[in-house]
Amino acid sequence: MTLPTTVLGTNGPVVGTQGLGCMGMSEFYGPTDTAEALATLDAALDLGVTLFDTADIYGSGKNEELIGPFVRANRDRVVLATKFAIERRADDPEYRGVRNDPAYIRTAVDASLRRLGMDVIDLYYMHRRDPGVPLAESVGAMAELVRAGKVRHLGLSEVTGAELREAHAVHPIAALQSEWSIFSRDVEHSAVPAAAELGVALVPYSPLGRGFLTGAFQAAEQLSADDFRRSQPRFSGENAARNAALVEPIQKIAAGRGATAAQVALAWVHQRAEVHGLTVVPIPGTRKRSRLAENAAAATLRLTPEELAELEPIAGRVTGQRYTDMSLTSGARE
Repeated sequence: MTLPTTVLGTNGPVVGTQGLGCMGMSEFYGPTDTAEALATLDAALDLGVTLFDTADIYGSGKNEELIGPFVRANRDRVVLATKFAIERRADDPEYRGVRNDPAYIRTAVDASLRRLGMDVIDLYYMHRRDPGVPLAESVGAMAELVRAGKVRHLGLSEVTGAELREAHAVHPIAALQSEWSIFSRDVEHSAVPAAAELGVALVPYSPLGRGFLTGAFQAAEQLSADDFRRSQPRFSGENAARNAALVEPIQKIAAGRGATAAQVALAWVHQRAEVHGLTVVPIPGTRKRSRLAENAAAATLRLTPEELAELEPIAGRVTGQRYTDMSLTSGARE
């Protein structure tokens, strides 16, 4: 199959209706096979996946370096998205700071372009919002990058509806990237209505609940020691046991449809486009070619009203936060 296409935002780029998150190819989800990861990029493009998502924090820049040659080799077919704002320190692996000041933004974009080996980034996101910096200043600096020809389109991640409206008034925002899945629906409070009103596309990250919705694991203890999901509250202890039971309706629907749990979870996300009246392009992450066709098939899987109703209450029953520290998410500012 080849994915259908859609437009990101009112005047954004044309992309396949499902993208690919590349984070796990360099860090966060345990050991990775670089050769298989690179082969996965090529296989994704063959399926009609054209939106490839990275960030300067992933592998401390190594992810941008990894996918750069692939993007350059397929420049006329790939829409490359990367992000700035989360600062790391080489002498403190646990440190995470947030920088939105204009000087930092100008430095960050040049560093990303250098690592990617490119002259222009298709979609440049503010990865997280620093409330200490006026949003107009940050988006104004991002708009300067568009005028300078370093960036084509702007995006935001984990912002509220009010923040999205404020940013869009400074410069058009093509896409909002936030966590959105059967397990995580905080984005629907204010950001989704604002995006629908403004013509901004939603790009859901972790649409498979970081693999939990697929049944790939049922508790953090099953993951490798260096897997960052071990630190996420909803995957640990009693939370994990309770949340694992919530996956049962997904598995039941999948068995009845001759589909996989991953396909049902992704189909639910795709159908949010009709429910809320906006463009939705999820970016499930994978490092293996074997998962690509499975995920892509979900773009055309239609869940019935009865199936959607069965899945509706799940998010409200999830126990545990998405992150140990929720201060960098939109939910902390709602």
